[in-house]
Amino acid sequence: MNDIPAAKIRMMKGSIRCLVLGLLGMLPLIGPPFALAAFWSSIRARREEKRLWNPAKTQRILGLVCAGIGALVWSAVDGIIIINLVTSYINS
Repeated sequence: MNDIPAAKIRMMKGSIRCLVLGLLGMLPLIGPPFALAAFWSSIRARREEKRLWNPAKTQRILGLVCAGIGALVWSAVDGIIIINLVTSYINS
């Protein structure tokens, strides 16, 4: 019974961590690893959310959305940059 407050605090901290990592995931070039870490943090918080009420659920969802957008956009941009660099190196 005494484990419930500790689990709830861990879950809320994980949700806030997901938001912070999700926002960092929107940074150009270095964002995708942060987005992956946000996904991982969201999964861990979601596991506890099935058992307990999470007052920071909105932050977890917002972090997950930011991480998804950042991962898609910057992975595509990073891929295009790498492909252009490789092709220009091969053609020179």
